[in-house]
Amino acid sequence: MRIYLPATTTVLRELLDAGAIGSPPQTAFAVTPGLREWYVDDDPEELEYAAMVEAARGSLRLIDADAEAARRRVVIAADVPEADVRIRDDLDRGVVEVAVPVPLAAIASVHVDDAEAEATVALAAESIIAADLGAETAQERVDDAEGYELSWYATQEIADYLAQL
Repeated sequence: MRIYLPATTTVLRELLDAGAIGSPPQTAFAVTPGLREWYVDDDPEELEYAAMVEAARGSLRLIDADAEAARRRVVIAADVPEADVRIRDDLDRGVVEVAVPVPLAAIASVHVDDAEAEATVALAAESIIAADLGAETAQERVDDAEGYELSWYATQEIADYLAQL
């Protein structure tokens, strides 16, 4: 099952050091029945993209809590056995819990913001909690960050990416 883990640049460094990420259960996003129902689209690529957008929003929450992380959203796409995933649409659409650490070998790709998104992402990270609580101005800042597309990286490129920060 393809999952999308919200992360930070700090988590990417930990992934390279430890060879795996996560302390179970860890929250991720995937194409779940709740996401399918909400999105009302049967296009698999569109549904996967919607799950990744939810994970990118989760990344904002992690950035807000991680003073050391670069102000860039990070989403890790990984393929894990369905037996290791529990669907949690009761929490929010597309939410899953992963019962195991995710090894580097299971990671399909990493998606991150480019440098030009940093200022906007920083404002969005500072505003994400208020946006979650319904503040209109805060939601506009989050929406601004979501206007930036995440760039795709292979796992072999993670170290080079982090060296550029």
